Amino acid sequence: MSKKTNKNAEKAEEKKAEEEVNTTDEAAEEKAEENPLEKELADTKEQLLRLTAEYANFRKRSEKEKSESFTFATAKAVGEILSVVDNLERALSNEQEDYEGLKKGVQMTFDGLMASLEKLGVTVYGESGDSFDPTYHNAVMHVEDENLGENVITDVFQKGYRINDKVIRPAMVKTAN
Repeated sequence: MSKKTNKNAEKAEEKKAEEEVNTTDEAAEEKAEENPLEKELADTKEQLLRLTAEYANFRKRSEKEKSESFTFATAKAVGEILSVVDNLERALSNEQEDYEGLKKGVQMTFDGLMASLEKLGVTVYGESGDSFDPTYHNAVMHVEDENLGENVITDVFQKGYRINDKVIRPAMVKTAN
């Protein structure tokens, strides 16, 4: 019985609020008929309210699309790498002590991983003999060698990875001159 009473009370409050809004709207319309500036003001207020609501909806929709695109990109990346995970699981479950077979399996798994990264647009860089670029390389050692040119990479300790022009990890290198 108390739930029905609460619902009836809520309905009564809603009706009262609607009547107040309608009364306010009617009063505004009557004033607007009397004065054209007030009508223009009421129209401008209505346009502003609609524009504000439209902007709030746009913001919510943009946030949702951004979240969905991040989820989609993550799923695509993980999907590409799952075949490598499967190969590693098979290698670990293999009980044979065949070193050459294991080495061949690891090489095939590595090749599969690199192919997956390439599909995702990841490129590997940082080779001996390349020109040093501080944007893409992290020089951790330096040697003086008259046989090599200036700013030449002599050794690569860790290869670099990038997507388009965005560096994921700079190459760790040793430079000359």
